[in-house]
This record gives sequence, structure tokens and C-alpha cells, in this order.
Amino acid sequence: MLQKRNIAMKVYSYPSFIQAQFLPGSLLGKEKFHKSQHWGFCNNVRMLVSDEKPGIGGDPLPGQKIKPKNTVFPKGDGADAPSWAAFDKQVLSFDAYLEDEVPDKRQEKYRIRYFKIYFYLEDDTIQVNEPEVLNSGLPQGTSIKRHRITLPPPDEDQFYNVFHFNINTDVVFYGRTFRIYDCDKFTKNFLKKIGIKLNPPLPRPVDPYMKMRRETLEFVDPFRPYQSFDTLKRFLQFDGKVLRFFCLWDDSHSLFGDRRELVLHYFLSDDTIEIRELLSLNSGRDATSSFLRRSKLPKYGPPGIFQPGQITDRAVLNVYGGLSEWRADGYLLDKYQLGKVEQEFYTDRDLKIGATINVWGRTVLLCDCDEFTKTYYRTKYGVDDFTAISCKPPPLPKIERKYPPYTGFGSEEDSFRSCIGLKPTPHRRNFKKFMELDSYGNISNTLRYFAKLVTEKCADFDRMFVIAFYLSDDTLSVFEPIERNSGNAGGMFLKRSRVKKPGQEVFRSEFSEYIKAEELYIGNTVNVNGYLFHLLNADEYTLKYMENNTDKFPYSNFELAIQKLKEEKSKSREIKQIFSAADHNHTKVLPFNTFREILINITRGKLIEQELITIARRYQVPVIMDPDITYLIAQAHEKFKKNMYENFDVFIHNCVYEDRQKKGVLPTKDIKRMCKSCRLPLSDDLLDSLLSRFEDKEQQIDYGIFFSVLNWRMNPTPEIQSPPYLKEKCEDIWTGMPSPIPVKFIRYLDFLEDVYGLQDN
Repeated sequence: MLQKRNIAMKVYSYPSFIQAQFLPGSLLGKEKFHKSQHWGFCNNVRMLVSDEKPGIGGDPLPGQKIKPKNTVFPKGDGADAPSWAAFDKQVLSFDAYLEDEVPDKRQEKYRIRYFKIYFYLEDDTIQVNEPEVLNSGLPQGTSIKRHRITLPPPDEDQFYNVFHFNINTDVVFYGRTFRIYDCDKFTKNFLKKIGIKLNPPLPRPVDPYMKMRRETLEFVDPFRPYQSFDTLKRFLQFDGKVLRFFCLWDDSHSLFGDRRELVLHYFLSDDTIEIRELLSLNSGRDATSSFLRRSKLPKYGPPGIFQPGQITDRAVLNVYGGLSEWRADGYLLDKYQLGKVEQEFYTDRDLKIGATINVWGRTVLLCDCDEFTKTYYRTKYGVDDFTAISCKPPPLPKIERKYPPYTGFGSEEDSFRSCIGLKPTPHRRNFKKFMELDSYGNISNTLRYFAKLVTEKCADFDRMFVIAFYLSDDTLSVFEPIERNSGNAGGMFLKRSRVKKPGQEVFRSEFSEYIKAEELYIGNTVNVNGYLFHLLNADEYTLKYMENNTDKFPYSNFELAIQKLKEEKSKSREIKQIFSAADHNHTKVLPFNTFREILINITRGKLIEQELITIARRYQVPVIMDPDITYLIAQAHEKFKKNMYENFDVFIHNCVYEDRQKKGVLPTKDIKRMCKSCRLPLSDDLLDSLLSRFEDKEQQIDYGIFFSVLNWRMNPTPEIQSPPYLKEKCEDIWTGMPSPIPVKFIRYLDFLEDVYGLQDN
């Protein structure tokens, strides 16, 4: 009994537990307990803020209807992007009209007003605009600002969405019914994609009042005494836009007439033309450049003299004048314009390049126009041909000015300057060339050649000369080295001057031609004032200069010289055998004379001496000379004496400043940099040789000893005495008789490999 009673109690107590959850005040099974704030302050007054907020936990109160906050597409449906991002800048546009009643007016009972309804897809907001109509008397523009609009009652708790809009339907906004009769293309495509079946568009209704107004205006005679010509639209459209043509008025056929260049301005705002004259400097004309003031230009001018009032825009008729005393005088415009003088003016259609216009009896030719004018005609009339016509007159026949011949006194330039003007002025030398090619530092800009006198006299047959050509002013000097017991005095043979080419007339009006640097190359024979000199060799600077300027010295171009040898490539095997036979001792080198004879025989005399030396210098065996320290110091002292260089104390002070640790030594690179910055007058080779002699194992130099030795005032050295093993080196640098052999030995195997592709097996 007891167990059955307990079971019964459990059975009947379970439903009561379920019902207890829904008893008033019960909180069983609820997780959110927050309360909404219904009361607040507004202007410091306690009041009910909103009656639309939910109850406890966000649940609506009994009988409460909450307006939805989401659009027709709730969050989570469709794409992941929110609506404000997916439908950004996408607006549906509908054309609608509204029948607005007009009370207390006999002419009309209602008026049709047209509107544009914009539906923004990103947030379902709606904006209604009314296009402005001129002189309508109604406030137009934005009728309803952009916001979400609720549906009419009894659905005021809902908002309009995209499914409420369609063609040939009515929408009610705040009690006003709008009839949608059409929409744009984008709106139609969007509505079709979301599944809305579009209704056919309706014709746009006509406002009866506007129709009546237009019909009334058509019957009103616009010809009244004070008729106005509205040119404001054209002025606002074309103000500041001017067509510009470059013209020519050829008045050379008249007495004292000439060709006059003009500029024509055509103003698009009122079809007027202005012409100005281009006055050149010292033209002798008045400073006023206005050729034609701004006005309309008739095509057939001058048309003659008209009576006052004959040329006018309006003709006024006196209709009622003098009929009665009490009636006012009446006037009326001449509708048929009887007696009007017809005049035809130039327009933009008449102006084009190559056309001639009549400017009050003067024929003006249009020769060219600016870019704006070309763009205007290309856009409006489709003209593409804008070939300009030259405004300049044909060149006058050039009269050759004849000058008297050279008199023989002074230079040709001075004699010529005395014929240019009444007041002779000195000749201006090429100062730019002088500054660029004058000798400075270790760069001499002087080409030196070793030459032999070409003569039939036995006494002068072996005389050798040194020819120096100065690039700064194209002058030339000839020096004969002094040789004892030769019977010749030696010394200066020809002082520095420009040398004329042979075979020219002395007394003539034209300038004489002088010897140029391009004519001096090894192997050539030069005529210097009647003496023939055959160029045998040149110094190292001259050879390098010619190789670096192959445009002026084509015979120093290695590629052109090699090209002549490559023409004999078919005999490459025989050529290798010739070189191998000449190398008896198999040293892989040949003397210069042997190498020269072989190349002359291969090319059959096509190569000149300059080209042979260029090839030999490329494949020469380097010669290592180790001069004595005393000789190097003597050379440096001689350079210092010639340049009067004595600033050795400055070097020592700078070295002491650089020597922060006070060791008395500095790195070799710092000493060399200091010598270069102070422009020590020594060549790079000589300076490197001196630095290497004073350098220790750590590549440092005792700067005190180094600059004390170089000080030629404190520690002078005897004059240069060339040791026997330096005789040939001294000859090469022009201290004695130059050597006619530019290169001693040539690596012929490298030459054969580069030219003919032959390798030693």
C-alpha cells in the first residue's frame, strides 16, 4: 500500500513540476535576466524614453509588437558579406507621378506632378525627389528625405522592402499615393533576378495645366516692341573659347608694301572676329598691333554706306500714333521685316587652313591654327587635314660677299678682321678648345713624333727630328736633337706656329688650310714649309691618345687593322708555319722587325706602319725596368724645379695631423691620396715607384723621411746621369735620341689564336 501510494504521488507530482515553470514570477529554465531601460532623462526631465523596448531578458511584453530591424534578407542568408557591403552604391530608380488636387481654381482641378523614387538596397531606405520645372511656382527638389518608410495602417509595424515595388502599382508614403509607371534598366534587371514579375510600363500622363499653358503660349505673338534676344546660353557655353588662326596678308604687289603676318581670333560666344598683327623687332611700324577691332566680319565688304537706322536688329512700326488724344501711342515690330538689308557674315564654318577671307577689301590667307582650334574642328566637323602653310616669304637670293685677298701683312685672320667693319677688331681665338686641350698636370695634350728628313743631299740624309703638335691651337714645332760631331748645329728647327698645307695660293680671299692632327700618323710623310719629314715613331702618350680617339685616327683602330688580316684566313695554316719557322728557338715570341715583315708579306702591303704598331702594341711582351732610387729622386727634383713646387712643409703638417697615434708613419694609400689632392707634379708611374721604395713590410711610409728627400731645396741631387742599362728607356722618353723600334718582342701565338683561331699543339 505504501509503495503504491508513493508511486501515485510521483505520477501526480511530475505534471505539477512542469506547470510550476510557467507560474507567474517563476524563473525556472531562463538564462537572460537583464531589464530594458524604459525611463530616462530628456532635457533634464524624467520621462518614458521608449515604449517599444522588450521586457526581462529581451522577451516582448504581452500584446507588444516590435518593429523588425532587419531587411527582407536577414543576416546569415545568402552571401557572407553584409547588405551594406553587398549592395553598396546600388539604387533602384522608379518613375512615378502624383495627382495633386487644386481647389478653388477654375482652370484646373488637379495637377500631375512627376517624382523619382530611389530605393537604396543596402539599408532599405527610400528617397523621393521631384525634378524642378521652370516657373512652376511649387517647392520642388527633395520631397521625402532618405529614411525607412513604414507601410500604411494596419501594417505600420513593418517597413517597405524591395518586394513592395513594381511597375503599374501604387505606393503610399505618409498618406500620399504615388503611381509607378516605369523604371530604369538596372532596376528591371535586378527585380527580374530576385524573381519579381514586372508589369508592362505605362505611358507618362500629361499634366492638363501644362498642356493648356503650352497651347496658350503658341498662340501668343512674340513680336513685341521690346523683344529680347537670349544670348546668355551661348555666352555661358562658349565664353573664353576662342579659335586662333595664323594668317598672312601679302601686300608686296603694292607700292612700299610687304608681307604682313597676322593672328585671327574668332570668338565662339558671339561670332565676332578680331585680327592682330605680329610685329617683329625693328620693323619700323607703329607699336599698335590691332589690325581689325572685334566685330562681325561681312563676307562681301566693304558693302557701302548705309543710312542711319538702316542696319538694325528690329524694325518698329508706328501703328496707333496720333489717332486720338486720349489713346496712347502704340508700337509693333515688323513681323515680316520688310526692307531689311541682308548681310552675310563669316562663321566658323567658313574658316579653314588654306582658305582666303575678305577683310574689308584685303585678301588674307589662313596658314595655320593652334591645337584648340584643331580639336574643335576635328570634333564638330570631322576635319583631319591640318597641313600648315608657311607664312615666311621665299628666301631672297643670297649675295655672296667678296673679300679682298690677303695682303701678306700679319696673319690671315687679322687681315680678314680689317675687312669686316670700319673699326677693326682682333681675331677671337677658340678659347674653349684652348682650355680643354691645354697642358695641365701630367696631361700634356702634345703629340710628339720621331721623324726623318727626306732629302737627296748626302749630308742631310741621316738627320733625325722630333715633331711636336699642340692640340690646344693646332700649332707645330720641329726640334733636332743635338748630336756631337755630326756637322749640324741642332736645336730648334722650326718654332711653334701653324703650318700651311703645300700647293695653296698665298694671296687669296679664302683662308688657307693648315696641317691637322689627323694627318700625323706613323708612316706618313709631312710637308713642313717645303721640308719633307717621314714619321717613324711616336712617344707613349701619342700612341695612347691615337688609340683612345680612333674616330680621328682610324689607323690606330685595332679592329679595322685586324679585319685586313682576317681577309687572309684561308691561308691560316701557311701563316702559322711561317711564324713557327721564324721562331727558331721556340721562345713563342718574335722580334718586332721579323713580325712586321711577316705581316707585310701576308697582307701584300695593305697595312701601313701605324696599323702594324697598333697590332704589335696589343701583343707586346711587357718590359720590366727597375730604375735606381737615386735616378727616381733626380727625376722628381727635375719635375719640381720646372714647376717651382716648394710646398713640402704643408705635406708634413698634414701628415702630422693625420697621424693621430704619433708613430711617424702613415699608410701608403693615405700618402698617395694626399699627393694627389695637393696636385704633386709627378706622373702616376713615377709616384708609385717612389712610394714603393720607401714602403715597409706593413705598407707604411715614414712621411718625415719621404718628404725631406723630395724637398729639392733642402736636399738637392746632382743632374740626371743615365746609367747604361737605362739608355734605351731614356731614349723612349725623348731625353736623347728616340728609338725607332716601338716594341721589342711580340707574343705571336696569342696573335694567331685571336685572329685565325689557331692554337699551339
